Amino acid sequence: MPSPVTPVDDDPARRFRICVEEVLEREAGYVDHPRDPGRCTNMGITIATLADWRGRPVTCADVRALTELEARQIYRARYWNSVQGDSLPAGIDLMVFDGAVNSGPAQSAKWLQAALRVEADGAIGPITLAAVREANDRATVINRICNLRIAFLRELRTWRDFGRGWTNRVDTVRAIALAMAGA
Repeated sequence: MPSPVTPVDDDPARRFRICVEEVLEREAGYVDHPRDPGRCTNMGITIATLADWRGRPVTCADVRALTELEARQIYRARYWNSVQGDSLPAGIDLMVFDGAVNSGPAQSAKWLQAALRVEADGAIGPITLAAVREANDRATVINRICNLRIAFLRELRTWRDFGRGWTNRVDTVRAIALAMAGA
């Protein structure tokens, strides 16, 4: 069930905290599903991401022991900053950030770019940010991102295993993002 969210102001630090709380709620604890290509994962941080972050090999035990503080640091550096979260408007920031955690920053950037009808190169730069500023209807952008995201996820070979959960996640995040955007 979506959190009770009201439109969010333009304070990037506050918006990051809100977005992280929402993502942590979706990414709840440790999992090691045999059909998940990400292998062992905790709070949405895969073993590969944690190893890259720490600059050395890690074990599933390391992933299980990941603290929320370190997860938040990874979220900020590897996901929020990668998708220019501080420069995105409320609601769109959550949608793009959640997509980055779930499918990678480049893929989430492509969904945003396609929703804005700019070249989808996977890197949010000046052209994408200008298009976001010019977008008058945040709800339309959020809904386009969600539709693109679901279409992408449906094509993955793991859809049969995880499709219901992914659909619930996208629908829940959509509702929260729309509320944050005041839509």
